[in-house]
Amino acid sequence: MSNHFPTVGIIGAGQLARMSVGPAVALGVNLLLLANDSHDSAAQIANHIVGDYRDLETVRAFARKCDVVTFEHELIPLSIIKSLEADGVVVRPSSASFIYSQDKAAMRERLSKFPAPKNWVVTSENEVSEYPVIAKAISGGYDGRGVWKVNNKAELAALLKDVSKLLVEELVDFDYEIAVMVARSPHGQATTWAPTQTIQRDGICTMTISPAPQLSAALSEKAQKLALDIANEIGVVGVMAVEIFVKGSELFINELAMRPHNSGHWTIEGSVTSQFEQHLRAVLDLPLGDPSMSAPFAVMGNILGGAKEDMYRPYLHLMARTPQLKFHHYKKQVRPGRKIGHVNLLGENLVELTQEVEHALKYLSGEIDE
Repeated sequence: MSNHFPTVGIIGAGQLARMSVGPAVALGVNLLLLANDSHDSAAQIANHIVGDYRDLETVRAFARKCDVVTFEHELIPLSIIKSLEADGVVVRPSSASFIYSQDKAAMRERLSKFPAPKNWVVTSENEVSEYPVIAKAISGGYDGRGVWKVNNKAELAALLKDVSKLLVEELVDFDYEIAVMVARSPHGQATTWAPTQTIQRDGICTMTISPAPQLSAALSEKAQKLALDIANEIGVVGVMAVEIFVKGSELFINELAMRPHNSGHWTIEGSVTSQFEQHLRAVLDLPLGDPSMSAPFAVMGNILGGAKEDMYRPYLHLMARTPQLKFHHYKKQVRPGRKIGHVNLLGENLVELTQEVEHALKYLSGEIDE
């Protein structure tokens, strides 16, 4: 067997690592995962080591087996990434850019020249005079966790009892939310996919529509340029999601995620090059692939755990009803509200696509049975 193919180490073994396995196999690239548990979504189907990503020696031993190390979550301590870099390990994205997906206050400061909601780091409720506002944990929040709408001084005081400081942002009354996925390689080649509209419920993304249907061509171009400029500004290597609020013709940067992201799952079937293949190409400094769409519209729906445990039986109905529907199961334990998979549907008629995806999600969750 040829030994010239590199080993990419992924810290984390959830569904993002699982969806990276297919592209890695196609490229002949070796994947090695650092999993919390052998039952993790990706650990079920890929080479892995079980260990604690918060333990430096565990991560060091893992990194020695890899040519390049990357991530599928933001939870690894920055000090560990810096230690690996000091050891000479190739880590992509580097600690210098990864910090901006971990530390929201540092991100706001670094991106101060980009359009964003007004924001302040506060340690006392007396530092905010106008309400309502959005308060965010500076690190550790995702999927709506660590984000609160605060209506008055008392509510802010209560939050500050648990954490010493918060990032407070003006409440933007936006029309809708988009995400722009961007990829950048070490020598600065960069590509971006069509901006995607993300539809949220209770802070969790339930559906994405690509390209974002309400976005004008001019605004779409502006959003893509913003994402490319941010990628260049922070020197990210790999795939990054830039979440943006749209209000009229104004754009406001919301958050960054430096890894493949839920809002890019549509690219598996909906793009010439998926976000997972592109991330591997980027971290290996290979030429990037074509991000063009493979159909006029791509709709992705997140399958959230519900009352139904059997996730295989629904195939009979859904595959017969909508043969074009593509299924991606993460093989995670079904829990209410947990992302356990997604479906993709491509085509020309957006109303039809959206209705079919909504039907599939309701059927899979057990909300309907026909």
